[in-house]
Amino acid sequence: MAEVKTFRDLQIWQKSMALVTAIYQTTLNFPNSEQFSLTSQIRRSAVSVPSNIAEGFGRQSLGDYLRFLQIAFGSLFELQTQIEIAANLNYLQKAEFDSLYSQSREIERMMSSLIQKLKLKK
Repeated sequence: MAEVKTFRDLQIWQKSMALVTAIYQTTLNFPNSEQFSLTSQIRRSAVSVPSNIAEGFGRQSLGDYLRFLQIAFGSLFELQTQIEIAANLNYLQKAEFDSLYSQSREIERMMSSLIQKLKLKK
């Protein structure tokens, strides 16, 4: 396992950044009428995940890091709900939904594990 020097070294951050890219690419195909509603919300939720991971990593306390990871966790659940809404509205094809949801579930498992490990250090 490589040494973690910056948040960019965290696999969970890397995977959440890849999810942001996938979300942006996928939402380009959403209806224009959703530009300032569902499209914007999905993108903000997606961006919030790696942003909060990075911000928490940059804090000088374990408590702050955990708090920001929990915020990222909440944003991830928000994103999962929003992509399901998009699928229900037929804005996503089944393969797109499956891919995005699978990526988000992998990040969810990684984040849950990271939070539990950090809580043991507290």
